[in-house]
Amino acid sequence: MAIKLDDLRPADGSKRKTKRVGRGNGSGWGCTAGRGNNGQKSRAGYSRRFGFEGGQMPLYRRIPKRGFKNPFRVEYDVVNVGDLARVEAETITVEEMKKCGLVRINANLVKILGEGDLEKPVTVEAHRFSQTAREKIEKAGGKAQVVS
Repeated sequence: MAIKLDDLRPADGSKRKTKRVGRGNGSGWGCTAGRGNNGQKSRAGYSRRFGFEGGQMPLYRRIPKRGFKNPFRVEYDVVNVGDLARVEAETITVEEMKKCGLVRINANLVKILGEGDLEKPVTVEAHRFSQTAREKIEKAGGKAQVVS
């Protein structure tokens, strides 16, 4: 038996008829149409502001404000010296770190930190270096170059 487009219909019980309110007392949803009795909430167009507590000072205003966001903060993606061993290149740039997954692809600024050890001499180009990272790179025979 082939299915035809004119035979398609939803499964039994999957669709419900919409409740038609305010269509007379005989329907069971006449008179006040399920909105309770009189008052502001029974009228059309009623909507209350989010967080409104009947005129009482709302919770979001009772709780004190905390914290501070510094608009001048400069955020760096950080890479440890030990992680640089994963990069095969002799000159490790920010683009090389992005390819190897050491920093995010949309990273703007990169800082090298001194955790771990480096065995091979490499030239590392980054925006900032910690004191220990610079020492470890130069101890391994490499260079730490600051990129602007």
